[in-house]
Amino acid sequence: MSQAFDLQEIITNYQLDQTILREYDIRGIIGKTLSTEDAFYIGKAFASYVITNTNAKDIVVARDGRLSSPSLSNSLIDGILSTGANVLDIGVGPTPMLYFASNILNSAGAVMITGSHNGADYNGFKMVIENKPFFGADITFLGEMIENNRLLTGKGKILTSDYDIRSAYLLELLDACLVEYDLTIAWDPANGATGEIVREICDNSPGKHIIINEKIDGNFPNHHPDPSVEENLTQIKQVIIKNNCDFGLAFDGDGDRLVVIDDKGRVVDTENLISLFAADILAKSPGATIIADVKASESLFEDLTLSGANAIMWKTGHSFVKSKMAETGALFAGEMSGHLFFADKYYGFDDGLYAALRVIELMANSEFSLSKIIDSMPKRFISKELRIDVAENRKFEVIKEVKQRLTQMQIPYNDIDGIRVKNDLGWWLLRASNTQGAIVARFESYKREDLVFLKQQLQDQLTLSGIDIVL
Repeated sequence: MSQAFDLQEIITNYQLDQTILREYDIRGIIGKTLSTEDAFYIGKAFASYVITNTNAKDIVVARDGRLSSPSLSNSLIDGILSTGANVLDIGVGPTPMLYFASNILNSAGAVMITGSHNGADYNGFKMVIENKPFFGADITFLGEMIENNRLLTGKGKILTSDYDIRSAYLLELLDACLVEYDLTIAWDPANGATGEIVREICDNSPGKHIIINEKIDGNFPNHHPDPSVEENLTQIKQVIIKNNCDFGLAFDGDGDRLVVIDDKGRVVDTENLISLFAADILAKSPGATIIADVKASESLFEDLTLSGANAIMWKTGHSFVKSKMAETGALFAGEMSGHLFFADKYYGFDDGLYAALRVIELMANSEFSLSKIIDSMPKRFISKELRIDVAENRKFEVIKEVKQRLTQMQIPYNDIDGIRVKNDLGWWLLRASNTQGAIVARFESYKREDLVFLKQQLQDQLTLSGIDIVL
């Protein structure tokens, strides 16, 4: 995107807390690193960027159910309007509903107020410009625009639309699974932004549906809204076993991620979900490009290639993945954190609700239970994703140090995103999280007994960088 600006200066200098400017979005702690005043300037800067780079002025805004979201939304909208840009406010809903609105309306920009999978005290902003992710250097530049008063001044207006975005989004989801089925399904929206739409899906679908934590509640009273942490799935596992459910579907706080639990109450590895979806897509589109992130197992990429896919390993992060999909024309992509991207019959953005309907479609057409399907798939001797707390100002330095040592030892590695080392035993990964003060580790061996050696290789590198932790 160009950065040629003809901007008017405002009087007041303003600076954001630099820790909220993340790789994929803006996110901070309410009352500490993020305020309503910040929201005003973020709205003003984003709208200035949109107007200057697209020559258009209409921006869609939505918000999740957090207690701080209404006030942040109001301030953000005021900031947008103060540039001369216009706002269509579509209200409360999941992040994918905002992406859907941006695509359907072909808006110049879109902003979602959400803390995603973080706790109740967090909130932030996910942004889109002309249906493309706004991330990385764009977000850094946004902070510089605010700091340097490079902001437009004008008078925008609130837009109204006869087009019911919410109803259109619901119909799009329901169209994803038009087959009849007699399945019993457990749902856990985690008191997040998907709760109301999950209820509407269930009320308009066949089968039996049991919803827990349905009410949108920014306090998240039942558990943390991050389904990638297994302890947050305790409730839905109990519901599945008690009610003999065929499977369960769990979402994060803003609904762009999905975790699936089988009929035995076991979490289905994202690698297995990717394999199942890829097989379905490849049957209709042989040779399709399929993307998985750098945290995925080596055996997944081997399976995809053997199935005839053009398999691509890419950087972790929904913004990176969506950009790579657009570049390569990929029909499907998956991240180990539960972001699933369909472009075969959908728009290519990450939508946990749409992915859930595709799971239901797969199972409605299967003669086997989900647990039997998973048990029949190749076993992978692979660790869970390990998150190691490391200070924000230290995590990237650790990765640099490991790279330097490996280079000195002449050990080859893939640095597409962090460090991925492949050897005769298998592979191991270290990468700095772009959303938390943490380093992410994972490893996979060709034989179960070799896992301990790969873990030790990881352990040694962490110890050399002063991280005293037992994996």
